[in-house]
Amino acid sequence: MPKVLQLDSRDNVLIALSDLHQGETVEHNAGTFTLFSNVPAKHKFATEDLPFGARVTMYGVLVGKTSQLVRRGELLTTANLHHQSAEYREKKREFHWQPPDVSRWKDRKFMGYARADGQVGTRNYWLVVPLVFCENRNILNLKQAFEEELGFAPPQLYRRQVAELVKAHREGRVQHASATEKSNGSSASRVFPNVDGIKFLLHQGGCGGTREDSNNLCGLIAGYLHHPNVAGATVLSLGCQHAQIDILRKQIERRDLHFSKPLVILEQQKSGSEFAMLSEAIEQTFNGLVEADKTRRAPADLSHLCVGLKCGGSDGFSGLSANPAIGHTSDLLVALGARTILSEFPELCGVEQELIDRAVSYEVADRLIYLMREYEKRAAAVKATFALNPSPGNIRDGLLTDAMKSAGAAKKGGTSPVTAVIDYPDYSTRPGLNLQCTPGNDVECVTAQVGAGASVVLFTTGLGTPTGNPITPVIKLSTNSTLASRMPDIIDIDTGSIISGDSSIEQMGERILDLVISVANGETRTEAELKSQEDFIPWKRGVSL
Repeated sequence: MPKVLQLDSRDNVLIALSDLHQGETVEHNAGTFTLFSNVPAKHKFATEDLPFGARVTMYGVLVGKTSQLVRRGELLTTANLHHQSAEYREKKREFHWQPPDVSRWKDRKFMGYARADGQVGTRNYWLVVPLVFCENRNILNLKQAFEEELGFAPPQLYRRQVAELVKAHREGRVQHASATEKSNGSSASRVFPNVDGIKFLLHQGGCGGTREDSNNLCGLIAGYLHHPNVAGATVLSLGCQHAQIDILRKQIERRDLHFSKPLVILEQQKSGSEFAMLSEAIEQTFNGLVEADKTRRAPADLSHLCVGLKCGGSDGFSGLSANPAIGHTSDLLVALGARTILSEFPELCGVEQELIDRAVSYEVADRLIYLMREYEKRAAAVKATFALNPSPGNIRDGLLTDAMKSAGAAKKGGTSPVTAVIDYPDYSTRPGLNLQCTPGNDVECVTAQVGAGASVVLFTTGLGTPTGNPITPVIKLSTNSTLASRMPDIIDIDTGSIISGDSSIEQMGERILDLVISVANGETRTEAELKSQEDFIPWKRGVSL
């Protein structure tokens, strides 16, 4: 295994693949380097003396400028490097792409749930969601009523552990109780075997913010109702909030003019009593579940897949292993006619021009420029910038500037043309690589990707992020094998063999595609699904009023 890696011949930094020490001599085809300081794994050192204000390049792009002299062989840190990214402009040239060979998957199918609108789901859920936070308690009442009786309740692992400890305490004996880590679901028998579950969403929106926020919430919920993994839904409204039922219906029509799924909408202020509303909700939801249970999996072309591409808890290896690996998976899916979604606009900072030039049309390119600049303006209005994006964990593990982080994050989008650019909370419809305007926040981003139609999400992490989604399986990929060994209960696939040299990016990308198909079939449940990790946070763009 080599000690260092240079990503592009234009780069003036090398990346340490393992811990290196001051005074150590490192051989590389870029030269021989005697280290001026210790360089931890995932961090970078200069390949030449860099004076104050010098440009620092990784992946062949500008990722920062020096804030003081940096010696050849010296570690780059936040003390000697600050964020700087390249400017971007309109699309100037046509883009030509050579798709990868997909003959191995050309005739492959996945077993999915065909919907009346032509979409195909990877799961079959009933959804229960409030239009406003005032209904959260009623949603929880329905959750309590349904999950245990229908056999959908997750196993009460930790409750059992506490019960054993309480019992031991009362009996005056010492007890070391532990929960059983693995479980595929409730021990109770499921009433509706063809329904994967009934999912209850909670949120803090719908009123008290701007009209933009309430309208976006209605759009996001409409995206979840339209989603192929949802068979039908129950929606609870209070009645007086900003997020009105008629707004929700208009948003549904925008996505499907002929929406035909079972949809139960109840308004508490018209129902009389809470008891009356919840009793009706229970009866109508149960009847909807009876219908949803009639749906069966059937073979579907891989072109019906829509895969979200996300990273969170990133480290200095993210842009070397897991991100380019799922980028290759994205290229394979695009070549097969499927959709992929790359989001996190603050983490495209510095690589905008490459994506602009990859757009299939000047209209698509201009849409990216407009949304990116609008996002930058919103950040500036609250005295923030994209430069503040890297978290303390990112920085500790080698991602020192937003441009450095973004250059690696963008690798998730592979090399294919950008076929569409969509704003939040719009729905993706065009085959190919879609760019979606979202924040980098893990849960807000995944929530938005699923609201745009992602039926599987690929989520890379270098530090360990236990994110999941209520209706879409989230496949978690570790960027390094140390993480996969330390936190095996959240990781589905380890891409650390790319760092060790035992796998190529292309080999790993193909392996990931096979896992996507297995998950889409329902043969494999992700770690997030097994643990009922069901995060849902709508993106709140406006201020509270």
